[in-house]
Order: sequence, then structure tokens, then C-alpha cells
Amino acid sequence: MGIFSFISKRTKAQNKSQVRRNHSARGDHVKSFRADQAAEEARDTRVLGLRTIPLQRIVGSVGRYQDFDGRFRFKKNIHSERFTNIKAAIRSGKPLPPVKLYKIMDDYYVLDGNHRVAAAKEFNWDSIQAHIVEYLPSKETLHNMLHREKSDFEWQTGLFDKIDLTEVGQYAYLLEQIQEHQASLGEMIDKPMTLKTAAKDWYQTIYLPFAAIIENSRLSDAFPRRTLSDLYAYISGHQWKKNRKRKYGIGIDALIPKSMEKFRTKMAERSHPDPPEMTRLTTAFLLISVDARREKRVMEKLFAFHEVQEAHYVPGDFDIIAKILVKRDILSSDSEVVGEVLERVRLIPGVAKTQTIIPISSKNKKEPGL
Repeated sequence: MGIFSFISKRTKAQNKSQVRRNHSARGDHVKSFRADQAAEEARDTRVLGLRTIPLQRIVGSVGRYQDFDGRFRFKKNIHSERFTNIKAAIRSGKPLPPVKLYKIMDDYYVLDGNHRVAAAKEFNWDSIQAHIVEYLPSKETLHNMLHREKSDFEWQTGLFDKIDLTEVGQYAYLLEQIQEHQASLGEMIDKPMTLKTAAKDWYQTIYLPFAAIIENSRLSDAFPRRTLSDLYAYISGHQWKKNRKRKYGIGIDALIPKSMEKFRTKMAERSHPDPPEMTRLTTAFLLISVDARREKRVMEKLFAFHEVQEAHYVPGDFDIIAKILVKRDILSSDSEVVGEVLERVRLIPGVAKTQTIIPISSKNKKEPGL
């Protein structure tokens, strides 16, 4: 299943799951871990260890969810000297010990440290350190399958909250990339390389530069329901695996070699970290047949297009020849960008038939000879 086919079933399953989990979040208290655990049938556990967690993703509590309102503030009828002392410690700059959290999907629930979380939210902290145990959902839904794949990937690579894919099976492909990179690094240094060390290097030297090229191309604008990681997996898979037809411009070969390790070397040799220029100019010729006595009007409207550099009225099978110059990004094909201009040309009243010629190579003189 390719990246260009959006998985509506996954979205529906995700929405249903989200509604079900949000059902336990009432306006008068935060979410209940036990209720959400039962709804997701989350029983298998995995110890994730000490991590820094965005505070906004802590949405509930294991045992004291009724003590807090929906914004994780103590209710007015509950007074705590401990809470007052924790806020005083924060004001004085005293560090707080990590809290203990349970995780289901993308949500976190406080097992130990409700006061610290409430205080951190009151002081508008962005994140907090926590020891985390994850509970994996067991229902066989597409959304849950994707989440378990993500959890397995993060567990093996240590790349937590770095890669966000929307298609089942793609995490396995990226893991395969990292394992290939692990073997390559091991050969370079002539000693074994751990998978997590290789994953960190892969993320810094391959994934991030490649993703920057994609992001700079604005390709994601054409696929608003896909993530940057989705596009990375798709394009890198087609670039670094043989015999797979691709649907983007062949000019990408100048930026992204056919080997993952050659790409890493090329990025390392760059004298500056900025993403390369992504735009190219493409020349094409439009052959246009028009209805009788409409040639002049069509010429005027055609020449108003900013892409049209020249327009000539000629005798023969076609009435007008127009030279156009279009700007495209490196991941788009010539036919795509020229086709957009052609669609507009066909809307001009009087245009009967069109044909496009895109040169394979060209030569030109800056000044015409005498």
C-alpha cells in the first residue's frame, strides 16, 4: 500500500478510539487511567525508563483523578500543605525529583507525583522528567497496530517522539535502514556498533538532512494528511531500492544519490548546513490549434501568462507556438508543472487542441548572430 493512498479506515479507527478515551475525561476532573485502560484493553507493559515528557500530554491520574479539575488544578475544596511546599521549592529554584507515569497511546497518567505535575502546570512548564511504564492496547484495530509498531520501533532504536508514520509496515522499513546503517558503521570503525548508537547517527546524518530537503521542497503541501516521516519513508524507499517506479522529478538524483551511505557522505562534505536550492527552471513548447478568427485574442490572453516567454502565430497543423518557462521544485516532474500551465491554456476561449514538447537538452545563444 503506497503513501499516495490515504488509509481512511485507520483514521476512522483512530477517531473512534479517541472518542472512547475522551469519554472518560469529564469537565470536573482529569482522565482516569483505569477507565482508559479498560476501554483500550491495555494490559501488556513495557518499562520505558527516565524520559522528558511534554507536560500537556499528562492528562490523567491513576488514583487521584477526582482531586483535580479538567486542567489538572486542585479542586477548591482540597487543600494540601505539600502542594504549597512544592510551589515554594519551584520558586526558590530547587529541582524536583522525577514523577512516575503510566502511558497509554499518546497520553500519560500520574502514578506518583500528582502535586508536582499540578504545580508544574500552574507554573506553565513545558516539560517534566518522569519514569514511564507503557501499557500497550491489545485490541486489533488498525490504529492500535500502528501504535504498537511505533512503540516497538522506539523501544529498539531509542528514537522516542522522533518519527511519526501513518502507514502500517513503514516502521519496519525504517528499522531495516537503521540496521543497514549499523552494519556500515561497524565496518567503518572495525568493531560492533549498537543499534541505538547507529539509530542516533542515522537520525542526525541521514534522516534529518533528507527530511530538510523534502521540507524545503514544500512537497508536504500536496499531501496534507501525510507526515514528513511518511514522505521520507516513501521517497527514500524508492530512491534506495531498485526496480521501483517513482513519481517525482528525476532531478532529485543530483541531491540524493542512489545509496544511503553515499547520501550520508555527501551531506557530511557540505560546507554549509543549509538545505540545497530546490527550484529548477524548465522550458517547454506549447503547440496550440485555435478556432477560426480567434488567433489574435488567444495570442493576447496567452501572452498575459507570466510563464509564457514567446508566442508565435504560424501556418500549419497548429496555429500558435508558445515557449514557456516554469519553475519547479526538485521533487516534482517536468510534466506535472507544465501540465498545470497547459490546463489554464485549455480554458482560454477558442483553444481547440494542444500539444506539449519538453526538450531533453537545449543550447542557446545569449545574443543572436548577425
